[in-house]
Amino acid sequence: MEPNNQKTAITTKRIELLDVYRGFAILGIFVVNIVIMNSTFLNQDEFAKQWTSSLDIAMQKMLQLFFYTKFFPIFSLLFGLGISMQAVKLSEKGKLSKAFFFRRMFFLFLFGVLHILLLWSGDVLNMYALLGLLTVFLITKSNRLILGLSLFFLVFPFYDNVFEQLFGFIGYNPGVYLEGYTGETVKEIIVNGSYFAGLKLRILEYLSNFPMLVGFLAPIALSMFLLGTYLGKNKIYESLDIFILKIKKPVIIITILSNLYRILFLYVIVKLYVYKIDFARQLFIKLMVISDVIMGLFYLWIIGWLWYNTKLKSLFNPLQYVGKMALTNYLMHSFIGLILFSSIGFGLYETMSPTQTFLTAILVFMAQVILSRIWLTYFHFGPLEWAWRCLTYKKLFKLKKNK
Repeated sequence: MEPNNQKTAITTKRIELLDVYRGFAILGIFVVNIVIMNSTFLNQDEFAKQWTSSLDIAMQKMLQLFFYTKFFPIFSLLFGLGISMQAVKLSEKGKLSKAFFFRRMFFLFLFGVLHILLLWSGDVLNMYALLGLLTVFLITKSNRLILGLSLFFLVFPFYDNVFEQLFGFIGYNPGVYLEGYTGETVKEIIVNGSYFAGLKLRILEYLSNFPMLVGFLAPIALSMFLLGTYLGKNKIYESLDIFILKIKKPVIIITILSNLYRILFLYVIVKLYVYKIDFARQLFIKLMVISDVIMGLFYLWIIGWLWYNTKLKSLFNPLQYVGKMALTNYLMHSFIGLILFSSIGFGLYETMSPTQTFLTAILVFMAQVILSRIWLTYFHFGPLEWAWRCLTYKKLFKLKKNK
């Protein structure tokens, strides 16, 4: 017989718009990640120079304007929101437990490790797992502190200097891990090397890119995680339609101003003499990052506004199937990338143009929408969501639906 608490957990009504947001974030993340899968950071700039057609140049500009640094913040905010929603519910039942969240984040961290070893080095699950541990400590703190920290971690401009000093102090030199590797040797390993040679390369890439993870991605993730925690703690999700209307005017004004800066940065500022000065360049880049994050948050706002106030709800509805299986679909992208680009699959590494990678990402996502919908017709959870749930609660949940 199915335990009552398990049945409740399965039949609890989900907020559809949040799943739409998650599906949308998964789409954008893959559009960005497939570019990196097609050519690693080591050779990306040089590789990109060959795509000189008008279509590919336009595609690269589109990715810069509408995708880069927009979807990672969205995913981070939704992660913080989801974890805090769970913490609030457990707290209201008197069941908020540090051990529970430690166990939940430990297994997410383990998924991240396996992701790096088996599929792709561009993992963020490890970082999310560490952020998730903050939930039980932050959920009881004041709104002012949570929002203040969120703003600080977003706007602080000198992470590069801080972590350069820190890494120097502890003797961490990321340059040694890919020392001797060139774009050609990396390509040879990925396209013609064994799976285990690829595994070794993924570990070295992760260690080499670690400064970017902690110096660039982690502060954005932490800022958005804190914002999501604030929204979850204050149960904004229970009246999203009202909240979206309430913030309409400031959202539009801030988005317009930030987009004006983004355009100036891409087409004017980078050509100015002052941009060559290190201190000024850091500030200009930080403002660009902040503007990109604001654009990502605007995406959430406009989708929510259209969802509640127009007849376009059906246009976004399919995204929720992918969103309900966000962990499974996120890791599936890395598996697909491994098959597309490496020696165990088609070996297409550094063969796709920006237009081709974009269209491939769209086609893969469309397939995920269809497959996720079919899966959820017969099962309560995505396969990895189910495994994570069982490991967290230390019980075997029912996966298949009764027909």
